[in-house]
Amino acid sequence: MKATIKSHKDTIVSQIDDRIYGSFVEHLGRAVYEGIYEPGHPTANELGFRQDVIDAVNELNVPLVRYPGGNFVSGYNWEDGIGPREERPKRLDLAWKSVETNEVGLHEFMDWANQAGTEVNMAVNLGTRGVDAARNLVEYSNHPGGTYWSDLRKQNGAEEPFNIKTWCLGNEMDGPWQIGAKTAEEYGRLATETAKAMKWVDDSIELVLCGSSGSKMPTFGEWEYTVLDHAYDHVDFISLHLYWENPENDLPNYLAKSVEMDRFIKDVASIADAVKAKKGSDKTINLSFDEWNVWYHSKDADAKREPWDIAPPLLEDIYNFEDALLVGCGLITLLNNSDRVKIACLAQLVNVIAPIMTVKDGKVWKQPTFYPFMQASNFGRGKVLDVRLDSPTYDTAEFKAVPYLESTVVLNEESNELVIFAVNRSETDSLSIDAAIEGFDSLTVIEATELAGYDIKLTTQEDNDAMEIKVNDGIKAKGDKVTGEFKPLSWNMIRLSY
Repeated sequence: MKATIKSHKDTIVSQIDDRIYGSFVEHLGRAVYEGIYEPGHPTANELGFRQDVIDAVNELNVPLVRYPGGNFVSGYNWEDGIGPREERPKRLDLAWKSVETNEVGLHEFMDWANQAGTEVNMAVNLGTRGVDAARNLVEYSNHPGGTYWSDLRKQNGAEEPFNIKTWCLGNEMDGPWQIGAKTAEEYGRLATETAKAMKWVDDSIELVLCGSSGSKMPTFGEWEYTVLDHAYDHVDFISLHLYWENPENDLPNYLAKSVEMDRFIKDVASIADAVKAKKGSDKTINLSFDEWNVWYHSKDADAKREPWDIAPPLLEDIYNFEDALLVGCGLITLLNNSDRVKIACLAQLVNVIAPIMTVKDGKVWKQPTFYPFMQASNFGRGKVLDVRLDSPTYDTAEFKAVPYLESTVVLNEESNELVIFAVNRSETDSLSIDAAIEGFDSLTVIEATELAGYDIKLTTQEDNDAMEIKVNDGIKAKGDKVTGEFKPLSWNMIRLSY
């Protein structure tokens, strides 16, 4: 099969916001305890954080981490996680039927984020709490001093403000599973008043409004319109959440599910723009895709687990090669929509539906999904170019005319690089690629790599050598043309200098 890629250096979709490569750490399962934090581990530093986990996070080059939830935040009292550890209460976490020790709280997580080289996207509890707790948390975190909450932060060991700039106004508030779930009218009013108070404390922060928990929610669309109608003038983003499953074991349909992500993005952007038009506003609300990933492998095991353990192994999906290909398609979709998607958080980062896994008292191992995320995050910085693809297509049970080739092109002017990311969805055929990136006189291949040739069900469970990114020697560049082949079922990256 043959496919073509056409673009021009001046046809720019958008400047990529680095936060599109964000991730997520929730107080859920072993994400925090035995994940990022394990005192006594051979690599643990003086604060109890696993250095091997920090090293793996650094490999992913994650610029933003959402915290502390997720469903957990809707029942969380942030004050439980400050002050002397020995005085912190243990609480029942109703979201995940676990016991939260509060050994890791706000200060500890900010210390971890600093060591991991990432910013924090802080979520506030709009389930059981509201305006007062949220504004106090902003004051505690960001106010320089001279007030009750800011001085308490200093007393607790942080002289300088945390300066958290990105905040989520609750989590999945439309979901009946959510503690304190609300109607769109209820949430829209609460989010508006909370946003006002938070920005009165610190007008430099950016706020993410809860969109629907998914595009299949019965209130999808109506929810977005209603909550934006209330809160439009006071927020900066609206959230999207999407998880993929393949219980039918239908690979062609599974790999086409990034099409669903693209539709979701465009639908929510359209609704936001409709509210903008109604209000006659000059402000554009952008999108925060702050939960996205594959999640279904662990659900049967989780349903059998007894409640009220501390850090039980929950949502520990063991990913395989086909999952890595779909995550690659998702990354490409986010980049191609980066004119509106400014924040995205792969859910989650460690142990819980995560690219990084840990063994208690043992080693870190990397899931197949680690590799496309690592390459996109490290080399997909700069500007996304408008790309015209001509690819053979196929139909599935859910989707029609799905292109075998999924691709994007990123221009990094700081390093004089042009980067092509691509997935070949075909199970049987290589794609012969003819790419023309006009406006460049002489392109030179820096490296061309592929994740290909593996059984679709192959995992890397506790074996980092089971899967690796390999060199694709067949990629050639001449003038503004790039040619070569993408193997069947492959994730591909081509880095070019100009």
